[in-house]
Amino acid sequence: MDGVIYLDYNATTPLEPEVVESIQDALKSAWGNPSSSHHAGKSAKALIDQARENVARMLGAKSSDIVFTSGGTEADNMILQTAVEYFHKVCTKSRTPSRDHAKPLPHIISSHMEHPAVNVMLQHLQDTSQAEISYVPLCKVTGRLEVKDVLAAIRSNTIMVTVMLANNETGIIQPVKEINDAIKALTRHPGETERIFVHTDAAQAIGKIPVDVHELGVDYLTVVGHKVRLVFARLLYLTENTGMIAGLGKACELVTKNLAMYQQQMEECRDYLETKLHETFPGQLHFNGKLPGSTRLPNTCNVSILGDKLQGHNVLARCQRLQASVGAACHAQNRPSSILLATGIPESIARNALRLSLGRSTTKADVDIVIEDLHQAVLALNNS
Repeated sequence: MDGVIYLDYNATTPLEPEVVESIQDALKSAWGNPSSSHHAGKSAKALIDQARENVARMLGAKSSDIVFTSGGTEADNMILQTAVEYFHKVCTKSRTPSRDHAKPLPHIISSHMEHPAVNVMLQHLQDTSQAEISYVPLCKVTGRLEVKDVLAAIRSNTIMVTVMLANNETGIIQPVKEINDAIKALTRHPGETERIFVHTDAAQAIGKIPVDVHELGVDYLTVVGHKVRLVFARLLYLTENTGMIAGLGKACELVTKNLAMYQQQMEECRDYLETKLHETFPGQLHFNGKLPGSTRLPNTCNVSILGDKLQGHNVLARCQRLQASVGAACHAQNRPSSILLATGIPESIARNALRLSLGRSTTKADVDIVIEDLHQAVLALNNS
């Protein structure tokens, strides 16, 4: 849209021209069923295999580790269900219930900052008595999960820990590697689950920071195509969508080639945005993701402009050119973010939050337009 500055890249991203071209080419020339043995099927299968290689290379994984699903929600749900099924098939053999003890349930550890693709499924597993769930609180100093708090939540029947790699609202990067290393170092005793799986939803991190599954050490990692953005896993099955897989493969190829440039460009524009915000609204800002001891995604600025009339949804409604959000698109847009509240942000400040998430093509000229738009919106609200 002409004149519009889009700063909601953490919700979804426009497609790169190369990605669009890859999808179109696949739909034209690789329309066969990739499971078929004839030429049309083999052409589609070859394209999928190449895309899988591209994804694996981006993640530092083996191509055989990559499984494509219909989306991030399906991927997260399948992984959680896989953990539950594994517990009942393998871990309960030595736990035969007696007349005095009910059938043991698997225990999963998570947090309330997770995407609904995880938390809604966890709530379902708990409500239907399929699993026990523990939610580790966020540290109010760092805004992230701390390793010691995750370890304190582990029980004898713990089967999985699921922690997102980077939060989509604050941009705070979680200590997933440290959590995984600490869990893998635990000594499990007789009567306990022998292994605790670790899953991370890395949807917000891909294309912004380096992500290597072997460095993280996790058992499962999920990525979402519309943000570049699949699943790193070992136990899942699927039906393949050749066109979309081709587009994802091309997107991952671009990330592998250009990540350092993407990261630097986004961070420079994000820092410029925050500098201009300080200049325009001196003494009137609270940056909700800049917390001691934590690092952020290079593209994410979560900021509150302080004032009784300056609730985030009111400010955005007055903006003429800025397209952004007050938080995750999957949550109510006129309520204070539960994630900000969980990090200790007062409700009066959380209500004013704006999530400004930049993309690879965002420029400093775009930022100047956004700053002026916000300035005019705030003036109009304060004078109303």
